[in-house]
Amino acid sequence: MTETTKEIFEKYEVRKTKEQKAAFRDYLTSVAKDKGYKVVTEESGKSVKNVIVGDPGSAEVIYTAHYDTCAVMPLPNFISPKCLPLYILYQLVLSLIIYIIPFSIMLSANPILEATGSKALFALALYGGYALLLGMTYLVINGPANKHTANDNTSGVTLLIDIMSELPEELKSKVAFIFFDLEERGTVGSKCYKKLHPRVAKEKLILNFDCVSDGKNILFVPKKGAYDKEGAIAEAFTPTGEYTDSYSVEVARKAFYPSDQRNFERGVGVSALNKSKSGILYMDKIHTKRDTVYDEENIAFLKTGAIRLAEMLAKEKVEL
Repeated sequence: MTETTKEIFEKYEVRKTKEQKAAFRDYLTSVAKDKGYKVVTEESGKSVKNVIVGDPGSAEVIYTAHYDTCAVMPLPNFISPKCLPLYILYQLVLSLIIYIIPFSIMLSANPILEATGSKALFALALYGGYALLLGMTYLVINGPANKHTANDNTSGVTLLIDIMSELPEELKSKVAFIFFDLEERGTVGSKCYKKLHPRVAKEKLILNFDCVSDGKNILFVPKKGAYDKEGAIAEAFTPTGEYTDSYSVEVARKAFYPSDQRNFERGVGVSALNKSKSGILYMDKIHTKRDTVYDEENIAFLKTGAIRLAEMLAKEKVEL
């Protein structure tokens, strides 16, 4: 584990409040400037603050990760990128569990009125259920911070910093990094970046690392605009040497991964997944106190691949 990673886990693992995020941005800015990069914190609206390292406009590839962290939940956010029906079913069940009580109370209002004739009890059930619904929704978004964010998304943040730290000097102008804010509230930060930088959003190859430290199955999910780089991505991240028998790497068009890359024409989502006995790739634990798995080998493997990809794209540009 690198010194920067250790310091992030010790001091900045929770990045939810304005103060926590500001402290992390100050640290990130200091680290990036020490490595010789230009750093800009770009504000959009009242609350979005994306941190941009390097020059995305001239870069051959942009590596991104969201730095905000989520509220702690009693149940994990389960994702199965290549099995969409299972993912949808889980989300429906999760929503049902979270909201069944307030909706049940609201739906009981009319029966209560019919049984008792009491408008007061009717109003209590209707508006009480609605208030509880709003309260549950607020807790999902603004509830107590999850103190354990190893995979989601301290893994992506530390990976980007490790890439920055080991990127050869001649490649620093070829690669840019963006740390997005408010992904947990509906990829708000990346949507704001796209609005401010439409050319970058449309033209640049963007690899978004979100939850990459729990699982040896590395999945790349490209948008249509990135299909032309599938071969380069697969080659750059092909397991070799000590990683040959440890990792399975797949570039999958027919997959769904809900993260910031979906806002960009040439976006590629990158995640680490486990595999069930039936062969289903899945992610669990995130958004709960069980999000403690930080596989350092994953970070090293992805760092090596990201640097190799940058080298390949730079060479390709020269040859053109």
